[in-house]
Amino acid sequence: MGNYSGFIILIVLFAIMYFLVIRPQKKQQQKHAETLRQLQKGDHVTTIGRLHGIVDDINEEEKTVTLDCDGIYLVFDLNAIAKVTDRVADTKSDDKAEEAKEEK
Repeated sequence: MGNYSGFIILIVLFAIMYFLVIRPQKKQQQKHAETLRQLQKGDHVTTIGRLHGIVDDINEEEKTVTLDCDGIYLVFDLNAIAKVTDRVADTKSDDKAEEAKEEK
């Protein structure tokens, strides 16, 4: 019986580690990958180095993105994008919603 108790404790510790560390990290990675897939020209983004810029070009083959940072164009790896602060599509849909309200 003593041999099995150590094995059971090991399995319980692994299960706890999975639910507290591995699973949330996987969800976060999937969310980041989805954000990168939806990235488009004109989006305002922040890099992992906290540099703010506007997406000018996305190269899917080389997995790079060119950012316009106040007139200076910098090329980054797609994974360097930490978050999207303002999406172009959101702005356009908001403008259309405002126009519809004004027409009424």
